[in-house]
Amino acid sequence: MTTVLTSALDVSDLRIDYRVAGDWLTAIRGVTFTVKPGESFGLVGESGCGKSTIAMAAMRYLPRNGRISGGSILVAGRDLRSMGEDELRRLRIKEVSMVYQNPGSALNPALRIDEQVGEAFQLLGASKTEARSRAAEALRRVQIADPARVMRRYPHQLSGGMQQRVVIAMALASLPALLILDEPTTGLDATVEAEVLDLINQLRFETGTSVLFISHNLAVIRKMCDRVGVLYAGRLVEEGPSEELFTDPRHPYTVGLLRCLPQRGVTKDRGALDTIPGFLPPIGAIPSGCVFADRCGLVQEVCRTDEPILYEVSSTRVSRCHFHQDAPSLPRAVPAAGTGVKPDHSIKLVDIDGVSKTFHQDGHPVYAVVDVNLDIAEGETLALVGESGSGKSTLARLVLGLSAPDKGSVIELEGEKLAPSIDVRPEEQVRAVQIVFQNPDSALNRRHTIKRIIGRTMTKLLRVSPAERDKRMAELLASVRVGSQYLTVRPRNLSGGLKQRIAIARAFAGDPKLVVCDEPTSALDVSVQAAILNLLARLQADKGVAYLFISHDLGVVRYLADRVAVLYLGRLMEVGSAEQVFGGPNHPYTEALLSASAEVEEDTRIRLHGEIPSAANPPPGCVFNTRCPRKIGEICETREPPLAEMEPGHSIRCHIPLEELRQMQSSH
Repeated sequence: MTTVLTSALDVSDLRIDYRVAGDWLTAIRGVTFTVKPGESFGLVGESGCGKSTIAMAAMRYLPRNGRISGGSILVAGRDLRSMGEDELRRLRIKEVSMVYQNPGSALNPALRIDEQVGEAFQLLGASKTEARSRAAEALRRVQIADPARVMRRYPHQLSGGMQQRVVIAMALASLPALLILDEPTTGLDATVEAEVLDLINQLRFETGTSVLFISHNLAVIRKMCDRVGVLYAGRLVEEGPSEELFTDPRHPYTVGLLRCLPQRGVTKDRGALDTIPGFLPPIGAIPSGCVFADRCGLVQEVCRTDEPILYEVSSTRVSRCHFHQDAPSLPRAVPAAGTGVKPDHSIKLVDIDGVSKTFHQDGHPVYAVVDVNLDIAEGETLALVGESGSGKSTLARLVLGLSAPDKGSVIELEGEKLAPSIDVRPEEQVRAVQIVFQNPDSALNRRHTIKRIIGRTMTKLLRVSPAERDKRMAELLASVRVGSQYLTVRPRNLSGGLKQRIAIARAFAGDPKLVVCDEPTSALDVSVQAAILNLLARLQADKGVAYLFISHDLGVVRYLADRVAVLYLGRLMEVGSAEQVFGGPNHPYTEALLSASAEVEEDTRIRLHGEIPSAANPPPGCVFNTRCPRKIGEICETREPPLAEMEPGHSIRCHIPLEELRQMQSSH
């Protein structure tokens, strides 16, 4: 008799503890949810809420200092806690697979792709020859066009998107009953993210695999999941069908998360992003009442004394809030008014004139940046967008002096030429151009206190007295909303959001005129991201500083940027105001980037052909012609179009006239 499974994953009253400094502290407290066969279930919440801990527990991959202290986890109807090692190994091979956030860390750098994918099939009993054949078929299934070529490569020879496809192919080798995805697209470009998400959906419907999807990208969760659970400090605070939860949230925490997202039509000068005040309680902290009470704008006395049950909002929805019916009217934590400041584009700060950068690899030239002409006005944000390998970070490094441009390139600041290398730039030029990196952990010296990190910058670049330094430091920390109590703290003891605020404070410590922001919010939760974006907007309005802002999150770019420059293979494809670029008509490459948003329906998406070509061997003619969905013929293959002004302030590098682009894109 065949047993019909009622769930692929059944988590019931789960409790998980971690041993910290000799004490067992509770991280997950009584979490219950079910992932049905063929269903996609999303888990959302800030970092530290317990999402990845639950995923690791579902694979029985908890670290040595972790334990399941209560409740149960059933995978495909089998009790994970009671399994022996052999049975657990068979379960991982045949029933459940996991795709991690960083595909590079999931692949062995010393083994070729054919060995790694083939091993997944050998574990299922295939011979070495059969495993290789099935590996090639698995790579085709994840839309890798030339699997034979890819199989001969090592992981470092593949793009991030290609690596993630390989990991997904390995995870789906056994057609598992449950696929766990832990932030599988966080480090990917918008176009690659869209392709990976389409692939996951397609394979899910083909194989009937159930999915547990963990992400801080709420737009992705809404697109990919049938139902969603919201975690806060190890507690499930809301659960329900995805569309209902996103359109009518019934817990103040869910409302707060959704309000942190940049909304279409809202820009820094028109409105500030709302945020969630305060911080997560530390692991092991068990309040007597509601776990969210200290950060909630609806809090009342009962919230601090009585923990709410999971109230039934409807037959399919639950919310752990005494006042769930009032959640949609949660007061804003941040005033809605924007900066109201628009830059004066006539006051030019930076002039980038004919800038190119050629690297040499194995004796061959690699054209990373090619004849770029741009300017940045005082107090303006110029955003650089494009896929990985398009030249964004290389151009930023040239401006910073971390890499020297080719001869004939000119970069000027306030009419004075910047020296090509930071090593020979005068102190005033070094002070004038600063950077905020994506990862504050790698940018801040973990051995130094915050006072030394910021104070050293002030002392070295401004040459102020200790008294003046301390005064300026106090003012700067106040401007980034960091209390003076953190001056004696080291970076390792700070949250990700606080570390990024310190990194921003250090960039502003020398009174810069231009700050390069290289993906400064991509690794942050939406609540921390909103606070950082508000901070950048306010500092810009107060101090008149300009930003060169690099991001693959076009929602963030839409909110913060005054103008947008689109790069492809080191060439400018489009430059215009944010309104012009996001409003269109666009270069076909920009059109594809915009349509890759998770908010765009799959059947209306503009798809690119193949992968970005090598900068060592760019295509003749228009460098985009090998992938262009609007290619019109031989002219695209033989003649490179100029970057021409199609309308005032809006330039596009394309053979197709503006009106034809407008007709093509309006009819799509």
